[in-house]
Amino acid sequence: MEPGSPGRVVPSSGQGLVRRKPRKAPVPDMAFEHGKVPPQAVDLEEAVLGAMMLEKDKLGAVIELLKPEVFYKTEHQLIFAAIMRLFAQVKPVDILTVTDELRQSGELEMVGGPYYIAMLTNRVASSANIEFHTRIILQKHIQRELIRISSAIIKDAFEDTTDVFDLLDRAESSLFTVSESSLRRNVRSMQSLVKEAVAEIAAGRAHEGHLRGVGSGFTDIDRITAGWQRSDLIILASRPGMGKTAFALTMARNIAVDFKKPVALFSLEMSGVQLVTRLIASETEISAEKLRRGDLEEYEWEQLNSRITPLIDAPLFIDDTPALTIFELRAKCRRMKTQHNIEVVILDYLQLMQGAPEHKGNREQEISNISRSLKALSKELDVPIIALSQLSREVEKRLVKKPILSDLRESGSIEQDADMVLFIYRPEYYKLNEEDYEGPVEGVAEISIAKNRNGATKDIKLKFIARFAKFTDMEVDYASMNTISPSSSFESPARTRTVMSKMDDDDRNEPQF
Repeated sequence: MEPGSPGRVVPSSGQGLVRRKPRKAPVPDMAFEHGKVPPQAVDLEEAVLGAMMLEKDKLGAVIELLKPEVFYKTEHQLIFAAIMRLFAQVKPVDILTVTDELRQSGELEMVGGPYYIAMLTNRVASSANIEFHTRIILQKHIQRELIRISSAIIKDAFEDTTDVFDLLDRAESSLFTVSESSLRRNVRSMQSLVKEAVAEIAAGRAHEGHLRGVGSGFTDIDRITAGWQRSDLIILASRPGMGKTAFALTMARNIAVDFKKPVALFSLEMSGVQLVTRLIASETEISAEKLRRGDLEEYEWEQLNSRITPLIDAPLFIDDTPALTIFELRAKCRRMKTQHNIEVVILDYLQLMQGAPEHKGNREQEISNISRSLKALSKELDVPIIALSQLSREVEKRLVKKPILSDLRESGSIEQDADMVLFIYRPEYYKLNEEDYEGPVEGVAEISIAKNRNGATKDIKLKFIARFAKFTDMEVDYASMNTISPSSSFESPARTRTVMSKMDDDDRNEPQF
């Protein structure tokens, strides 16, 4: 009830009728801490509640945007909670039904009685702007939440016993909760969605190779996917030893060096220096073993120095933080999106991540929460996220070792949340011969697109060069390193034959393997 408005008349012993003072909303503690009244819009809260009880069309327009806690006054929180209960039960919402609902819940006197509910409808000058008023109420709520969170952080930061990393985690978690619960994307009309979709289709023609997304650098994969698409979660899975890290590194190199697109690579398994050493081996075509020993000939040092320039200039950002949490990942990705406009996120690998504290002890729920959070993050940043994953040991128990979707380890949610699932299978690893595999096995890697929400599923063969820890299209021929001799020119390598991409060729011209 507003100050100055009439209170409720009640009997008083020996003195007839007296006017009860209207109940005031409690002032939050933060008002005393900062010496200011918290951000609020009580008049708009009254207008929105009144409009919802007057017009059912306006109720449907804003009820999904609001929660009881966004209202500043306790009375308004109780009234809106009653409106939500009626709405959930598909009952009419008006002054009488809301009053009756509050009476049944024993909260009618707490909100100021029937008079106060009736008074709310008198506050409505026009319901035409209810959505705009709702946005202002939400803004005020977010401001109050930020003040509350900041006050708690300041208080805890002054405590000597507070663990600073726990404090950082709580702060990030609290801010994430505010953004998740308050900053939802609006429902969009078909007009705007169709317009954006047609613009993307038209823009695809301008992209090299007609890639609408971010190219992987592998011709046959890009032909099927048209590049990794924005807001997609791509799972790349295999058993240990199949080369999923090498595949991810090769892909990151292709995107950053060939396509000049910024890539964020999070490695929970290997250090940044180890990853870069593998990249150098791949780029310079000097075996990783020789690089680890540092046992290079003079010409190999020159070869190394001349060929690492593309890597030095590549927009590839590596983070090797161990035991990364989903909150840390989200914060780091947001920062890199702002600073470097990253277009792809690669995570190696999913099972090494730490989930939310409430899911500790239940690994399946923890992995499910991580996969859902990764999908939400890909939509929030509007970039593809490529997450590497382990497969269960069930693969090894079968006669046919080729992975299937049910082999994804620890959670079925990974399969459900992913837009694409790719498996790596190398028959050479299982010592199959050409008759068993029905084709050459040496250096062959089969990339199986087992799930593709937006396209076809297919098995694609790539070449795996173990000594360089890299993948290439099958067309690229590599001579034996033993035939390489010192050369005065290292800018024009003679060991590779570059073949023009056939991605846009008709399927009838597709090379047969």
